[in-house]
Amino acid sequence: MYRIQRTVALTTLACGLFAASLAAAGECPAHYVDGRLPEISNTKMTAATTELCYEVFGVMHSGITRTPLWSAEHLTAQNLASAKNLSRENSFHPESRLPAQARAELADYARSGFDRGHMAPNGDMPDRTSQHESFTLANMVPQDAEVNRHIWAGIEGVVRKMAQKEGDLYVITGPAFIGGNLQKVGNVLVPTHLYKLVYSPRQGAGAAFFIANRADAQYETLSIAQLEEKVGINLLPSLTPAQKAVVLRLPNVRQRKEKK
Repeated sequence: MYRIQRTVALTTLACGLFAASLAAAGECPAHYVDGRLPEISNTKMTAATTELCYEVFGVMHSGITRTPLWSAEHLTAQNLASAKNLSRENSFHPESRLPAQARAELADYARSGFDRGHMAPNGDMPDRTSQHESFTLANMVPQDAEVNRHIWAGIEGVVRKMAQKEGDLYVITGPAFIGGNLQKVGNVLVPTHLYKLVYSPRQGAGAAFFIANRADAQYETLSIAQLEEKVGINLLPSLTPAQKAVVLRLPNVRQRKEKK
């Protein structure tokens, strides 16, 4: 009897660990470092979240903010070579996989004064299918137009150049909602800040661009740990604190217009 009980207990434990590993991997592990989904440490952010998988990026969407909490990409030189020859075709659309009460609509952004700012950018998309997917509002945040079209476009451009040089990068892009005085456009919460985390598997190091969502903002660079503390998300849970302390050198960014 003891052996049977012990066998059942071990089987139950193994099943539990297997289920936990699947939960950590999420639905589209290919977009994440070591296949591990970021872990939300700020419990206020866990409500009404939905994981969405696309061809070359993955999104964790919040039905509270009606924006992504992050968009994640495994950015490869091969995909970027294809994306370089792809003309832009705008196709902004609400995400049909989300319930109406949790998603952004085109009307939320109309006459708001904010751009519909891509998190996983159109300029990273290697084909028409992935390009169309990038225009889902589940991949958008209300972004200051000056930031979006100039310094943020420059950040996206240097990250693409880094990926071409490195061969591949893991990139996580998202909004931060800091402080209690938050603005809405329609039903969509406006982020106070934006970030783009870049991790190089070749160098075993990462770092992030971090910028306020306002016209006069200048970006700063943060370590992985510094960014995680600000946004309340363990963005790279497979890395140890020591690994997160190894800071990737990020290029300087000049303001410019760039293919988004």
